[in-house]
Amino acid sequence: MTSEQRIHEVVIVGGGAGGLELATRLGDKLGKRKRANVTLIDASPSHLWKPLLYEVAAGSLDSYAERLEYLAQGHWHHFRFRLGRMDGLDRRNREVRVAPTLDENGVEIIPRRSFRYDTLIIAVGSVGNDFGVPGVAEHCIMLDTPDEAREFHRRHINACLRAHTQDSEVAPGQLTVGIVGAGATGVELAAELHDTTRELSSYGLENIDPDKSLKLLIVEASDRILPGLPPRLSNAAAERLAELGVEVHTNERVVEVRRDGMLTADGRFIPASMMVWSAGIKAPDFLKDLDGLETNRINQLVVRPTLQTTRDDNIFALGDCAACPMPGGRNVPPRAQAAHQQASLMAKAICRRFRGKPLLEYVYRDYGSLVALGRFSTVGNLMGALTGGSVMIEGTMARLVYWSLHKMHQVALHGWFKTALSTYAHFISTPTRARIKLH
Repeated sequence: MTSEQRIHEVVIVGGGAGGLELATRLGDKLGKRKRANVTLIDASPSHLWKPLLYEVAAGSLDSYAERLEYLAQGHWHHFRFRLGRMDGLDRRNREVRVAPTLDENGVEIIPRRSFRYDTLIIAVGSVGNDFGVPGVAEHCIMLDTPDEAREFHRRHINACLRAHTQDSEVAPGQLTVGIVGAGATGVELAAELHDTTRELSSYGLENIDPDKSLKLLIVEASDRILPGLPPRLSNAAAERLAELGVEVHTNERVVEVRRDGMLTADGRFIPASMMVWSAGIKAPDFLKDLDGLETNRINQLVVRPTLQTTRDDNIFALGDCAACPMPGGRNVPPRAQAAHQQASLMAKAICRRFRGKPLLEYVYRDYGSLVALGRFSTVGNLMGALTGGSVMIEGTMARLVYWSLHKMHQVALHGWFKTALSTYAHFISTPTRARIKLH
């Protein structure tokens, strides 16, 4: 086979919202017609939409029921899935290096491998940033993966069971969950934990009074919660958290985490029996100095508006791991809507690249922000093309819009018909499912 006849190799690293949507689109457009080999590489065998992780941690969502198997998605949509974690890059030979895959006992399952590419798209997302604060790794859980969310849920359920069966009353502080960081993840987790713990008490753990036994607190270094969102949205969320009894500490920067609580910069100690760290994000550490590609201070790959990396036209990056410029000097914010938009653009761009046409430039469109505050409450604002301005929404309407975001992701992966069927099946099975996961 001549070089002109050789099938183009497209490798996508990272199966998050953007990466999986892109692999699905390219598989349907190029892989099905044998115009390219599309390969998706991810360290996990299955996908779960990351904005749902706070529900997994609170116990209101069964991650095993909601997950999507990459191998099955690849079979249905004509791309190949390879299990492994990228840990290196050889730009000269155009090869992605993937670390060995080990089981829980450290036994090698899959050896180290390399995958050749003609076009590489890196979409590995982000991880929690501890900013070097002592004790975070030892005493806090970060909600970066389904495994971490499930681990927090197990600890919370075990703490509630222990408190319910002990001979003495629940001691002050025994069930205190401290959340560092009042971004969307921290605020949504606090509200969801309030609801699921009340549900748990109604299931027979009557020794746990959710209004007295459980204490939820948020510690935030900024002067308000949700600092990245409009102030009126922050104020509405703060009012709702106050109604739920969530204790909020703003202007408090955590400088050390201990086994039994957090120490702030002004010397204040805030006790907590379990702690979650959601104070910031960064791109995975392996991206730093990745064979000479340009990165910023939080390891994001610096890209041009075409989403090409600044030092290699054959390598693209999208989503949270990419620093994409916007007018005014700021970068595109790390949101699911940005990853979705970039994946749609990249699917068109790769096809244009095959035809020798110039690449499209990405322009971020902010459609607003939504924050879920428990089972029946959501606040947010709709912006841009949706409204012609900015409109704040609350209650049922906001909840429906929030729910529709997940459905849009499912439509991108499965199409309208299958998404409608799965949604109908979910609704009719609701009466026979527990509202919270109990193990």
